[in-house]
Amino acid sequence: MTRDPILIRLDATAAAGYERYARGLVTAAAIQRRRRPTFFLSQFDPTFLAQAVKRGGNDWVEAEHKAGSAQDLKQTLREIRRLKPAAVIVDAEVSQMYLAELAAAGSLVMSIDQSAGIRFPSNMILNPLLGPGKESYEFDAGAQLLLGQRYALVRSEIRRLRPVRSQEPAPMPVLNGKGGPFRALLALGEDDPHDQTLELAKILLSAPKIGKVDVVVRRHHCDLDKILDFAETNKDRVELALEPAEIAARVVRCHFALTSGSGWSLELACVGVPQLMILQNESHWPNAQRLEEEGAATCLGWHENVSPQTVRTAIQNLLSDPLERQAMARCGRKLIDGRGPDRLVIALEVMLHAGKKVAATYRAAA
Repeated sequence: MTRDPILIRLDATAAAGYERYARGLVTAAAIQRRRRPTFFLSQFDPTFLAQAVKRGGNDWVEAEHKAGSAQDLKQTLREIRRLKPAAVIVDAEVSQMYLAELAAAGSLVMSIDQSAGIRFPSNMILNPLLGPGKESYEFDAGAQLLLGQRYALVRSEIRRLRPVRSQEPAPMPVLNGKGGPFRALLALGEDDPHDQTLELAKILLSAPKIGKVDVVVRRHHCDLDKILDFAETNKDRVELALEPAEIAARVVRCHFALTSGSGWSLELACVGVPQLMILQNESHWPNAQRLEEEGAATCLGWHENVSPQTVRTAIQNLLSDPLERQAMARCGRKLIDGRGPDRLVIALEVMLHAGKKVAATYRAAA
């Protein structure tokens, strides 16, 4: 790594959620392909999350305070003066003043945001989901907006599955009269704020035509022990995936997925997996609506309003219509091509190069 570093400010805790953490890892991996070192200024809880950051070749500086606080601003400015990064990427709920102070420190500032709740003094604004659109954002002149499906942050291990998953897997053999010929994937995303994974796994297991259920969760899930017990009790029909390699193997083999409209929904659309979505986070509504409009998924509604019978009926309808599943797969692959991280880094490099040219012009004029 021979170029100026990039500083990423985000937190991964139960209060802040873990979706930003996953986005940070994808962004850092893409940045490193441009020979730039990456520093995470973050609070991690549980602390083993830092291991994945370091395994990826990144450095970690422990944040002393919650992102967005006055004390955190002082520490972030201190790290900017120490590291002299080319850019600071902020993926946290912070104020306009916070971002303005970072911009005044001299580095390019990129905000990753999916709520459009403030006016952004940042140089770049990234929304890795499918909504809201440009009309919802307020920003200063000269800002570069990176919005829509072209900038979906798809992990490289998932993107590599596109050619492998070129058609629907073959039906499963039915053994001893149990289950059915289809394999379901339950993937609610980096967060499960309403602890629905175990409940939905039981519904999937009891649904007709489903022979196996693959449950994808992270090691920091609050109900992990209960899910492990459930998988062990039903080990002939339930499998648990925790690591990236395990997740990739399950994505290739599943016939459909039950998701929550988060960034994982975009990754599964990129591969071509038909989806049913149950929303758990208000910020994912625009994402889910766009996926449904494009024909890549079916949204069943807000989690409180979706009954077990609604889920079973939707599964029955989807598994009874192979043409619908095929159409969902094609629409998803057409919508999300998986090149979002590369486009993000190219845009960042263009902005950094333009900034150097402007600085050089000012120096020459002086």
